Amino acid sequence: MIDVGNPAISFGIGPQITAPTAIEDELGSGKWSAGFANVLFNASDPKFQWGYLLTWQASFAGDDDRADVNAGAFQPFLFYQLGDGWYLRSSGVWTYDFETDNYAIPIGLGVGKVIKLESTVVNMSVEPQYSVVHEGPGQPEWGIFAGVNFQF
Repeated sequence: MIDVGNPAISFGIGPQITAPTAIEDELGSGKWSAGFANVLFNASDPKFQWGYLLTWQASFAGDDDRADVNAGAFQPFLFYQLGDGWYLRSSGVWTYDFETDNYAIPIGLGVGKVIKLESTVVNMSVEPQYSVVHEGPGQPEWGIFAGVNFQF
């Protein structure tokens, strides 16, 4: 992380590496990839937090029979605190494939709840997302992003 002079703002940039761990061809690229990741998170306001995650990676080794990887992703995220652990959220991951020119830009609006169970914090959320633009096979028109996070 880079010190920006405000403890409520986090900013960082660093390397990213992806290993070809998929057991089935349909589940992964079959390539080693490397690139970078950049993140910004602004929690200066107790009601509204925002930021982004930007990544890019390109393949450098792996299965020669598989397509090369050269992909970028941008994830803007917004959180609005409603109180009592409830919050609104938007966090669609915008993707672009530099090899095929395929892309998707989903926009979402969801809800989440943070609760404390003894010494564990549980964060649950669900966010329907609609791709306002998309191009190429396999690019989603809509989806539902849901998650449960446990912090011990």
